[in-house]
Amino acid sequence: MTSTLPQTPLAKRIQSFYDESSGLWEQVWGEHMHHGYYGTEGRDRPQSPQQAQRILIEQLLSWSGVQSPGNVLDVGCGIGGSTLYLSAKYGASATGITLSPVQAKRAEARAEVNGFGEKVTFQVADALAMPFADESFDFVWSLESGEHMPDKAKFLQECCRVLKPGGTLLVATWCHRDLAEKGPLSARERKHLEDLYRLYHLPHVISLAEYGAIAQTLPLQKMQTADWSKAVAPFWDDVVRSALNPKVLWGIATAGWQTFEGALAIPLMQEGYRTGLIRYGLLAGTKA
Repeated sequence: MTSTLPQTPLAKRIQSFYDESSGLWEQVWGEHMHHGYYGTEGRDRPQSPQQAQRILIEQLLSWSGVQSPGNVLDVGCGIGGSTLYLSAKYGASATGITLSPVQAKRAEARAEVNGFGEKVTFQVADALAMPFADESFDFVWSLESGEHMPDKAKFLQECCRVLKPGGTLLVATWCHRDLAEKGPLSARERKHLEDLYRLYHLPHVISLAEYGAIAQTLPLQKMQTADWSKAVAPFWDDVVRSALNPKVLWGIATAGWQTFEGALAIPLMQEGYRTGLIRYGLLAGTKA
């Protein structure tokens, strides 16, 4: 495991949050640290939340149109759930990056015990200054990490820089509503987002339309966006149900203050999806 950890206050807070909370998340939920998929209208009920998470990965891959990549980069890899999934599915070499040394170490251990050998590697690295040469990967995958990026344009630029010509970029990220819908964010909406930013260590989120505008400045072809908010919103109801387990409640209470604060954000996410303030945005394209 190599490390090029940025030293900004935000990066340190994100690192500390995931260093502290990832172990509990894995105990409760398993290897995937992202939303699940509950059908286009959010009415399907998979056998388990974990199955919903795996379905989301497959739905994203199908939607993006990616074709058998040989070299994958997972930007914001967590404990390696998606990284290992993609490597196994495509027989691909894969690299995962995260700000959390604890996550990277756990991802390496999971790769070793599952027999991935040198096919999969993990690094502690800054997604805004990735330690990779231009045109290194033919599939760049970012599942729910864009919300942590303080510079969304630089984030997409870096993803595009390390992507080979003809390669696919896929980003799924938390957004706020399109400002063209009802005008500027209200004071109440801004307060709602500011509370989420504080509890989840987010610099800010932007609308899917803004992501699309940034992508238009990049050498991407066949660029597409989609809003999957309805499909993923039931995830937070499952999170609430899991948290009502006394063992989980005790785990939250004893894991540390940042983990406790993260739990306080769960009802804010539920309300955000219910009111339409929080959106789940997708962006994909092929590098020219």
